[in-house]
Amino acid sequence: MAGKTNTEVIIDGKVYTLSGYESQEYLQRVASYINDKVVEFKQLDEYKRIPSDMRSTLLALNLADDYFKAKAQAEKLEAELEQKEKELYDLKHELIGKQMQNEADGKTIKELEKENKELLLNKTRLEATLEEALLGKVEQNREAVKNAGNNAANNLLKNGSPAVLNNGKRR
Repeated sequence: MAGKTNTEVIIDGKVYTLSGYESQEYLQRVASYINDKVVEFKQLDEYKRIPSDMRSTLLALNLADDYFKAKAQAEKLEAELEQKEKELYDLKHELIGKQMQNEADGKTIKELEKENKELLLNKTRLEATLEEALLGKVEQNREAVKNAGNNAANNLLKNGSPAVLNNGKRR
């Protein structure tokens, strides 16, 4: 703790020595505030008609009023700050949750893209296999037709004539 500070101040035209643990600048500000209040009251006509002891009481009441208003304002600001800090905490928590979800979604997207590539490759392979199978069937059908034609020609050559119906007419 800092040592005690003594400083001379002027309040209502009188010199006072203030002593405290605060800085000289702070003690001067306090004295200046009180001096400004005295000047403010002296400008009022009603204040001049009040007895001296009432003036002191009125000044003390006014200072207490300023103090309680400032204290209430400070409490209000502290409550607002606390609320803002809570909101900030909640937003940070929500942001972290969204980031984690985003990372999970990114992984899912990569997995789905990989699966999609595999499915497309498999589809291409199946299409190629189907095409080969269909072409193979066409070739087999051609061979069968060719063989059938050759068999008919061979039969014709063997028998020497086209096939005869039961009643002796040619087909």
